[in-house]
Amino acid sequence: MKFLDQAKVYVRSGDGGAGCLSFRREKYVALGGPDGGDGGKGGDVIVECVNGLNTLIDYRFKQHFKAETGIHGMGRNRNGHNGKDVILKVPVGTQILDEDNETILADFTEVGQSYKLCKGGNGGFGNTHFKSSVNQAPRRANPGQEGEERWIWLRLKLIADAGLVGLPNAGKSTFLASVSSAKPKIADYPFTTLHPNLGVVGIDGREFVMADIPGLVEGAHEGVGIGDRFLGHVERCRVLLHLVDATQDDFLDAYRVIRGELEAYDEGLSEKDEIVALTKIDSLLDEDIAERLKAFEKEFGFKPFVISAVARTNMDDILRAIIGKVEDENRREAEDQQEEEAWRP
Repeated sequence: MKFLDQAKVYVRSGDGGAGCLSFRREKYVALGGPDGGDGGKGGDVIVECVNGLNTLIDYRFKQHFKAETGIHGMGRNRNGHNGKDVILKVPVGTQILDEDNETILADFTEVGQSYKLCKGGNGGFGNTHFKSSVNQAPRRANPGQEGEERWIWLRLKLIADAGLVGLPNAGKSTFLASVSSAKPKIADYPFTTLHPNLGVVGIDGREFVMADIPGLVEGAHEGVGIGDRFLGHVERCRVLLHLVDATQDDFLDAYRVIRGELEAYDEGLSEKDEIVALTKIDSLLDEDIAERLKAFEKEFGFKPFVISAVARTNMDDILRAIIGKVEDENRREAEDQQEEEAWRP
């Protein structure tokens, strides 16, 4: 299945059915009178968050959705039935934005959430509604109200416990393939990964979800390279695993560039828990590794992990560090939620 994390969609709710103008005419019945039924309500357009989806590919080939029109009223006081609703099913992590691609209308973070995008038009009244003691034969019926229409953007931000960030060819896909059953494309050229990949990682009987974010470059927050589109996926992650290629000469600048992009993008990315690791150490001598660690600690004030996904060097240690931070964040959120529930005005 192809990955699609953004789609523009046109939606329109159904028009209401028209009321009926009718009079009772029946053989051998002396008294007649108005008997026009009401029109049915037009269908709504509803977006629903469901399980089992992780992409918006369904909206790649169909972008127009229209709910049914309500059925018109009929004689003998028969009301028209309501039009059927249109339900757009989206995965967890989807945001609905207005046509300007900035105004957020809804943000789905849990399965079962729903949002009514467009309300169907009400059905018109038949002439039965207008009869009175002074107007016993009304010749009036209302047309149904028109439905609503709009263009919207669907934007998917993957929900994962940990996100892999770094420059192209930092070893992110190799890391994910090494610790999970995911099969990301791996090659020795930049931008091999063109869309995020998800994998379930297990360590010591515990599991967490990891996302491999396509490589970022300097200026990504302004759309350079693949652009800031994939930075949105990092927003949902609890912990960031920042991989730096230890074999490149400017590995210090590599770390500095990505940190700068996270801070420039804002949305709280720079405040997230971060674990830093120098990768591909199987290609370096021990004295070179020690030299790089010393230079990194001198420049940034802390010592990163040193790992090799191919040789499985120090992989268990870094996975335990990641899941520890994920569990700490989960515990912190649970405590905050309990405090909110316990608080009373």
